[in-house]
Amino acid sequence: MQELFPDGLVRMTHTLATPLKDLLGTRTANLISAEIGAATAEDLLLWVPRSYVPLGERSSLGELPIDQDVSFVAEIAALSTRRLHTRKGTMTEVTVTDGVDELTFSLFGHHKAHSGLEVGALGLLSGTTSLYRDRITLKNPKFAALTSEEDAERLGAVPIYPATAKLPSRSIETAVGFALEALGLPSLYTPEDFAGGDASRAFAAVPDPIPDDIRQEKRLVGLGEAFVRVHRPKDRAEAAEGIKRLRWQEALVLQAALAQRRHSARLKQAVPRPPVSGGLLSSFDASLPFDLTPGQRETGQRLSAGLAESHPLNVLLQGEVGSGKTLVALRAMLQTVDAGGQAVLLAPTEVLAQQHAENIRSLLGPLHDEGTLFAGAGPVGVRVACVTGSMPVPARREALLQAAAGTAGIVVGTHALLSDGVSFADLGLVVVDEQHRFGVEQRDALRHLGQHPPHMLVMTATPIPRTVAMSVFGDLELLTLDGLPGGRQPLSTFVAPLADHPSWEPRVWARAKEEMDAGRQVFVVASRIGSADAPDDDVAGTASVEEVYAWLQAEQILAPHAVEILHGAMSPKEKAAAMDRFASGEAGAMVATTVIEVGVDVPNATLMIILDADRFGISQLHQLRGRVGRGSHGGTCLLVTRLEHGHPSRERLDAVAQTTDGFELAEADVRLRKEGDILGTAQSGGRRTLRLLSLGRDGSLIEEARSAAARIVEADPALADHPELARLIAERLGEEKAAFLDRN
Repeated sequence: MQELFPDGLVRMTHTLATPLKDLLGTRTANLISAEIGAATAEDLLLWVPRSYVPLGERSSLGELPIDQDVSFVAEIAALSTRRLHTRKGTMTEVTVTDGVDELTFSLFGHHKAHSGLEVGALGLLSGTTSLYRDRITLKNPKFAALTSEEDAERLGAVPIYPATAKLPSRSIETAVGFALEALGLPSLYTPEDFAGGDASRAFAAVPDPIPDDIRQEKRLVGLGEAFVRVHRPKDRAEAAEGIKRLRWQEALVLQAALAQRRHSARLKQAVPRPPVSGGLLSSFDASLPFDLTPGQRETGQRLSAGLAESHPLNVLLQGEVGSGKTLVALRAMLQTVDAGGQAVLLAPTEVLAQQHAENIRSLLGPLHDEGTLFAGAGPVGVRVACVTGSMPVPARREALLQAAAGTAGIVVGTHALLSDGVSFADLGLVVVDEQHRFGVEQRDALRHLGQHPPHMLVMTATPIPRTVAMSVFGDLELLTLDGLPGGRQPLSTFVAPLADHPSWEPRVWARAKEEMDAGRQVFVVASRIGSADAPDDDVAGTASVEEVYAWLQAEQILAPHAVEILHGAMSPKEKAAAMDRFASGEAGAMVATTVIEVGVDVPNATLMIILDADRFGISQLHQLRGRVGRGSHGGTCLLVTRLEHGHPSRERLDAVAQTTDGFELAEADVRLRKEGDILGTAQSGGRRTLRLLSLGRDGSLIEEARSAAARIVEADPALADHPELARLIAERLGEEKAAFLDRN
């Protein structure tokens, strides 16, 4: 697959870009593409093993360490599968033996999910050890069958690849061998390869996206060597060096793309909106009946300085539910109005948009003025307009005219503000609330509504770990609003495991009635609206809003208290009416979907019951429970689950119950989630953006790559002198895939 020329250089007849069909044939290439998304030799070589098993270092099952990741070879001694009683799917208990000791673990899934397991099969197992009832078991176990121990010993360390039923690890290993051969790379890594000869020249012939100086500074191996270390190592140590280098490459590609975006943003011109002495902001601050928290003051100063710059402010403001982000945003909006501009607050739902508009008017008090904003002698008030899709046509037309004419200084709205025909006299600041509800295209649409790029303030109540912020929002300045205003009451969270304690279910509802009998209110959250949105067996066993509401009403579980219902399929008018009745105290309980996740403020709500809580992520659970305990009484959240003990999803619930610190939970979310769940798959349906980089583990590596990327882009913004790096950015983070950079 290569030619050796007289000058001693290796010229490959195949490259990293060679389609797999040219190496493996169309049928095999199509299978690999369908199962793991690899289309070229490079794609396949970047599909790295998830573990290695050095058979010469086999561990005895009786000597496995606790709470550590392990890999070992064992034989399946027994299998026992049973259907779960409380939900769809099965649990398979697997007992394996090394000939002396035994170990039992559980696999969850549908009844066909583990049909490949057979008693007597020899396999490579991996997972995290733990103790359950004083016996060692495995969490997140993986199994790959071996034909024989002798077959496995042909390599120093056996690579175990992420595989599928149609494409097992052994088949991937074989295909990788063809790819390495096509590039002229050796079939087994040994240090002697650097003594010279064909292997060393083959390593050098593989184009490398990491510049030589950075590679030497960070002591990273070259790309060709990394591929051989990863796929054909003598031991785990050799593989670790190769994987470290590939992780570094992933981090550099991502950080270089973000550095280019930051560089591009600095080149844009924005209208400065500096503070104005004696303006609306000064009057507003003087009228506040409370002192700003230290966090609010510090964040406000940084936003104020950014608004005064001649290039666009691009800030992600994160803070816990109730930390006062809306107040901080309003002060930035008033500074913008003082400087002659307009501000827009974009909310994800009509209910939240209307609440924001009313809250802002209430906070402004006498500064909320129905008169003209841009008075020659200086503004004495600011008009707040609200634009939503369900507004009566005359009211919506009037609000849009106020925005276009400039008589509305602050415009609050939903996606309706992104419609054709919406314009502003002088848009100076865009505030996006709950950023994860909006895509980059929608925010970019707002950026183009003004004559000049407006300043941008993006807010989230979902705390973001630093590594995630660097990797997902690296083109935005991250500001954290620390602390909560005084007077906030404590919030307690408890897991209610009904599979372990069925008798607790009546107590859950009795607890709700006790709260309402005491004059307070209750949220009940379900993951589905009704039976129509249960497309598969795995969802059909979960509670729905309509079913729970009907049951509560029919059985009079909460009588004599009224119960409201709220979900996304209701019309905006119906949703607003339901929220008004609940907020006014006409109903003691509200059964809802996650439409209440953001912005709903009912100070009298003190209890939240989340049914099938395992259906929700950590950040969503944290966000939901923030809806209770916002008044003079403390809040309680009950996480109801029917999962058996030991199910991986129970870990999430335990994490939420153990702390109310959103940043601690955010770090736990990174640890417990798969990396693909953090950044997601590109919206075009292409390959996963991050394959190797772990946001929970590789924080220092990401920091180093961020610094290196900044240096590279500062000296070469277009990456003209770094063609391989530019190619990877274009291929993996092209325009059609860039939306992941703005996901939560």
